[in-house]
Amino acid sequence: MIIERTEYKGQPVLILKRNENDRYPFSFGMSKARMILEAIEDIKKFVAENEPKD
Repeated sequence: MIIERTEYKGQPVLILKRNENDRYPFSFGMSKARMILEAIEDIKKFVAENEPKD
């Protein structure tokens, strides 16, 4: 994963890319970052429960 830091209208933003050619990167600012941190355990549980089974 590639993580870039940038700004939008003077506010900090993170951009997450699967690779350098990712056409649809995931970007978010401080407000969404705080929400993600508050829900991180639920997000981890969601991923674990929905991970493809081999």
